Amino acid sequence: MFKRILIANRGEIAVRIIRVCQDLDIESVAVYSEADRDALHVKYADYAYPIGPPPSVQSYLAIDRIIDVAKKTRAEAIHPGYGFLAENGEFARRCQESGIVFIGPSPEVIEQMGDKVRARAIMKAVGIPVVPGSDGVLNSEEEVTRVAATIGYPFMLKAVAGGGGKGLRLVRSPREIPSAYRAVRSEAASSFGDSRLYIERYVERPRHVEVQILADQYGKVVHLYDRECSIQRRHQKIIEECPGPALDYKLRRQIGRIAIQGARAVRYVGVGTLEFLLDRAKNFYFLEMNTRLQVEHAVTERVVGIDLVKAQIEVAAGAYLPWRQRHISPTGHAIECRIYAEDPENDFMPCPGKIEGLRLPEGVGVRNDCGVYEGAEVPIYYDPMIAKLIIWGENRVEAILRMRRALREYQVRGIKTNIPFHQWILRHPRFMTGDFNTAFIDDEYRFLRKGELYPHKDIALASAAIAALQREQERALRLLEKGAAEKSNWREAGRRVSLRSVPVSSGRGRKV
Repeated sequence: MFKRILIANRGEIAVRIIRVCQDLDIESVAVYSEADRDALHVKYADYAYPIGPPPSVQSYLAIDRIIDVAKKTRAEAIHPGYGFLAENGEFARRCQESGIVFIGPSPEVIEQMGDKVRARAIMKAVGIPVVPGSDGVLNSEEEVTRVAATIGYPFMLKAVAGGGGKGLRLVRSPREIPSAYRAVRSEAASSFGDSRLYIERYVERPRHVEVQILADQYGKVVHLYDRECSIQRRHQKIIEECPGPALDYKLRRQIGRIAIQGARAVRYVGVGTLEFLLDRAKNFYFLEMNTRLQVEHAVTERVVGIDLVKAQIEVAAGAYLPWRQRHISPTGHAIECRIYAEDPENDFMPCPGKIEGLRLPEGVGVRNDCGVYEGAEVPIYYDPMIAKLIIWGENRVEAILRMRRALREYQVRGIKTNIPFHQWILRHPRFMTGDFNTAFIDDEYRFLRKGELYPHKDIALASAAIAALQREQERALRLLEKGAAEKSNWREAGRRVSLRSVPVSSGRGRKV
């Protein structure tokens, strides 16, 4: 086992990894930008080193600086978390060349699966269904138009190196191709340094289902069942749950076997996720493979009882997987809400600032993966996710009701968060019944009138005003009582002093 690991990340995932290191008696090394000098992961780590200014390109994406810190601290391995350098083949290769273990798959696998066109070709070759689309890169608007004529409209124009909801556009007619082509090409070049594009037929109102896999260095692969990730806004996941309510027993086993087949096709090692689109007829299509830990890994952990970060570290250290597929079964249901520092009533604009008050929910089945604390500053430079709330229940209904209770307890003062948005989703009849797809928020939220996100906002404001008035009245009364008491005490003290210090004589000349 490793003695020291560097965590090349920040926020709640860095805290999560540091805690696992502590559980395994491994020393942890944190890195931080100038904006994160007082961040929670810096406080928790055994060692912490600055790596540059706030912009991520000068700090958390600066490969040379991170490798230098790893060498300086004699870290034997680097855990990339998710985001930043987690799926960067060059970073994984530099780690290898420096004699440092990269906790993740090989650079070759990262690059294969990061190239969406190559990933489609590999999966198609082993019999895994993929969404119909172009077989290679498209280099002009004319090529896009020609291929679109064969697969039909609408289609998705995508960046080959895309991910995280960036580098894609929905195209519904030929006249939209020129503007979409320019927009996606520009976004792909700026976000990924790769302007190559391809297209896929648009699957109308699909469900987004993914399968968690885990593989060791000796060819053993297991799946840890599926997750439902269809509640999305602008292609970004917001709520995830495990197991997915859309799959029955037969389909769940089938998609699990397909995921294992896909992982073996690329000789995968470590924790990974295969993502699929599920259409209305229950046909599923391979979408992409994420060669890293997912944000939503916690719901899988809660349901199958396996610590995925711990497994990642052990596999990277050369351990065998101790489980066979028949040993792994889901128990109960788990839901995760991503807590963002953003304003749902102002087009979800980020809300950086100081957290003046923080109260996390507690109770049976409640887990908080939090990257902030009361008094912490939420910087504007990074993703606005500050925490994840994970709830487990014996079944989906219990998990939903428990999540609704936990969200009511969750209090963040000083900045705005999307907690009211989560509460609205958790109360929605379509979510309660499991009747939703990736278009759920587009379908339902755009018709929400102002103020409906906070259905009891007026009552709450009036109650708060009354409570504040009562507190002020009580405070004023206490001050009056205190003043009166002080005045009375001083008068009495003065009277006692005058009686003691000034003799009073009677007419007969003796002291009274």
